[in-house]
Amino acid sequence: MTAISDTTERHGFSLAQYLICLTGIVWREALRFIHQRERFISALVRPLVWLFIFAAGFRQVLGVSIIPPYETYVLYEVYIAPGLVAMIQLFNGMQSSLTMVYDRETGGMRTLLVSPFPRWWLLTSKLLAGTLVSILQAYVFLLIAWFWDIEAPAIGYLAVAPALLLSGFMLGALGMLISSLIKQLENFAGVMNFVIFPMFFASSALYPLWRVKESSPLLYYVCELNPFTHATELIRFALYGQVAWISLTVVLGCTAAFLFGAILAYDPARGFLARRNGG
Repeated sequence: MTAISDTTERHGFSLAQYLICLTGIVWREALRFIHQRERFISALVRPLVWLFIFAAGFRQVLGVSIIPPYETYVLYEVYIAPGLVAMIQLFNGMQSSLTMVYDRETGGMRTLLVSPFPRWWLLTSKLLAGTLVSILQAYVFLLIAWFWDIEAPAIGYLAVAPALLLSGFMLGALGMLISSLIKQLENFAGVMNFVIFPMFFASSALYPLWRVKESSPLLYYVCELNPFTHATELIRFALYGQVAWISLTVVLGCTAAFLFGAILAYDPARGFLARRNGG
């Protein structure tokens, strides 16, 4: 293995070899997703409960005035739909990180990371695989919402794809970074809830930020600093064929920071491998 690694470092990999590596990791995640149908169902149950029950109950209480990107008054369920799409990606990012913790305990992660390919490519490939799964789930949710008369302009269903890719990357990278800090699978559920629910509720997913500012200026600034808010707004504007430039900048910056942190954390000289070998 050492001889192979030395040869690889001297000569590098071709583009075709990088693509073969990427295809293998994506295919592995796809097979795992196909064999875990309950994961697909559970990813849709949560946002659908919010859409069909919560939104129906609060439709008259939480009316939404004309705010960008909407050009007219919208029903509450129309407003929260992009936030629920981002919710799917948030949960998927955390579930993907759960599989990384599981693979680490069973030895699968170690097998992946001893590959001669650069670690950044291996982790980015796994992140892309998880993001593609979340995009599939998001489009299924949008299809169900369409039958519920929650429609976006036709161009929005195409324009939202890059937004879903970027937001999925950011939330998946966050989950990957968190997974590098968790030593035992049993501790993951508590940490996941500690991350997911504050990010979701302290955002613009369920209510416009101007309403938050009226009731609590401090919470408003917390929501503004929340990366999940910007992922939600990026998706919301993209569904209507527009670009939220500030949100795009924040999502790109957070993605780079989270992914860079995860790559460092999974470095065998600095991350969990070193801690485990040392312990």
